[in-house]
Amino acid sequence: MLQSAKKARPTMYTAGCKMTTEQCLKEYASLVKRIAHHMVAKLPASVELDDMVQAGLIGLMDAFSRFDESQGIQFEAYASQRIRGAMLDELRQNDWLPRSVRKALRDIESCIHRLQQKLQRAPTEREIAAELQMSLPEYQKMLQEAKGHQLLYYDELSDSEDEAYLERHLPDDKENPPERLHDKRFRAALVHAIGELPEREKLMMGLYYEEELNFREIAAVLGVSESRVCQIHTQAVARLRSQLKKW
Repeated sequence: MLQSAKKARPTMYTAGCKMTTEQCLKEYASLVKRIAHHMVAKLPASVELDDMVQAGLIGLMDAFSRFDESQGIQFEAYASQRIRGAMLDELRQNDWLPRSVRKALRDIESCIHRLQQKLQRAPTEREIAAELQMSLPEYQKMLQEAKGHQLLYYDELSDSEDEAYLERHLPDDKENPPERLHDKRFRAALVHAIGELPEREKLMMGLYYEEELNFREIAAVLGVSESRVCQIHTQAVARLRSQLKKW
């Protein structure tokens, strides 16, 4: 697939310098690998890093052929969107998450929603486990197995270097006025939902999406295992989805 992209040999001007396809691949291959590693960290072990890199390289070539410098956006920021999009397309096509796991996650989200309404606060892990009629270790194992389920709900959304992470992971306001109003309300609802997260989950989300630390680095900051960070991340997103069901 990359060979067909090379045959056309398009050129691009970045900061006044012409760039060839080969130069683009050489200069931005590390960006593809960085995004692939960041994404794979959130996915089940069955997802191969090499597959994500290959998909990302196709996204890079797509960005190279479509980039318009006159739009006032840096190529790296534009390419990052295309690279992530290509990786997400690859995941969608392969249906990488078992149906049983998807059902379990819907059960978790519904459980969190019920408890939130009942307790008028964020339920603890033990309370969620009890409501699901399972032990805490069983619940935490479920969270671990669900690694990556939320990927398509958040990382497929648009990115921009100039926005805070709450804004970076939400759609652009490029639709008609009613849709822009709807989007603003959603943003406000998401900000509120994140504000309701338990402190550790809120900190983890900030470290991951704002500071762009990986799970291993976050584990060192929080003083827990990498698998525990994965559990915290999955649970935090489940809380957000339970809060934002109407959206």
